Amino acid sequence: MNLPIYFYFGLVLLLVVSVGLLHLLSNLGKTGREISDWFCYAPGIDLALAYFMLLPFAIAAIGLGWQGIAIAFLAELTALWLWIFAHELTHREQWNQAKIHRTMSKIAGKWENHLAVWITTLAVPVFWFVRFAEILVYPPLTKLVKLPAYNQKEWINVSRQKFAGLVGYDLIWCLYCDWMTGVWSLGTEMLRNVESFWCPIRFYSEKKCENCQLDFPDINNDWVSADATMEDVTKLLESKYNSLQKERAWYGHSCRSCQEDKAGNLENKATINN
Repeated sequence: MNLPIYFYFGLVLLLVVSVGLLHLLSNLGKTGREISDWFCYAPGIDLALAYFMLLPFAIAAIGLGWQGIAIAFLAELTALWLWIFAHELTHREQWNQAKIHRTMSKIAGKWENHLAVWITTLAVPVFWFVRFAEILVYPPLTKLVKLPAYNQKEWINVSRQKFAGLVGYDLIWCLYCDWMTGVWSLGTEMLRNVESFWCPIRFYSEKKCENCQLDFPDINNDWVSADATMEDVTKLLESKYNSLQKERAWYGHSCRSCQEDKAGNLENKATINN
């Protein structure tokens, strides 16, 4: 066999054995379950997904150059299908029960549904870029300008493996949605702080304001109108932020009510003392 074939089978074996070890962890008593649970929450989930999704590409690219990208992709697809087959085989008693992919195939069409599901994998690099930004770009802002920090494990985690009846094909796609929803939601929350801190100005397009207000509530709550002046912007910023704040969150953030209550209590105590 030539080198690309060796790399292909080697990566498939590495991935299959590794996922087998992850499954084995939950059967190794309390310590094993704790380790298994750790891999379900950030930063454990980041390391696990990087191992299964990114490391094969890095190994193959180093060994085979650009050709290695295709080899790694094929190896990951093979390992994924082997896991799906094995997981469904070991849960064959549930095979005739309700399934998401069967139901959606009836609704949308069999090949249309499956093709659409696989097309969503093209977004995986996008979610990884967002995740890297959450890990590398946002944290310095919490130190430099006191944007609020987040317990990322509350957002970046997977738990749908605990839902009864999710097997094989259904389970792997639900875990994918589980991960990407948390990544996107945390990124959006971080961006709310960034936008309201530096650019609290409504868009000239009312349709854009309408479309974005769900993810950026401050658009309708406090951002200045598109025909306002720079003085209006600076007055808004001065009214929302000060040098004593411990966290400078977007205007509708829950931590603001706590800070305002504390500030009010301090002001009342000062008034009483005087």
